[in-house]
Amino acid sequence: MVTINIEYLGDLHCKVTHEPSQTSFLTDAPLDNQGRAEYISPTDLTAASIASCIATIMGIAARGRNLDIQGLRISAKKEMSNVPYRRISAIYLEIDFPVELDEEGKKLFVNIVKNCPVSRSLSPEIKIETTFKIKGEVIDINEYLK
Repeated sequence: MVTINIEYLGDLHCKVTHEPSQTSFLTDAPLDNQGRAEYISPTDLTAASIASCIATIMGIAARGRNLDIQGLRISAKKEMSNVPYRRISAIYLEIDFPVELDEEGKKLFVNIVKNCPVSRSLSPEIKIETTFKIKGEVIDINEYLK
C-alpha cells in the first residue's frame, strides 16, 4: 500500500507528497470553483491519472512485444457537470500512437484504454471518449474493442 500525504496550505492550495519517492506537487481549485488555477486541480489529476495510466500500461505491453513507443502522446480533457452535483461528467482522450501496429497490436493497445486500473476504478457515470491515432491517422476503435 502506498501513502500519499496531503497538506492544506491555505487559499485552496494543497501540497501532495508521494511518500515512497518524497516527490511533491501543488494543487489549486479550478477557476470555475473559486480557485485561481495556479496549479493542477484535483479533478484535472483524474484526467491526468487515466492518461498516464494508459501510457504506462501501453509501455508495459510494448516492452513485452519489443516495441519502442517512445513519443506516445495522450491529450486528456475533462468536462465537469453540476447536475445533480459537481462531478466529472466526461473525459476525452486523444491518443497518438507513434508506430504502426498490426491488427493484433491495434486490438491490444485500443483495449488498454478501458482496462487500465484507473479506467476500471472510475464511476461508470463518467463518459470516456477516445480518439486513437496511429502516426497521426485516426482509426475506428470500435473495430478493435472486445
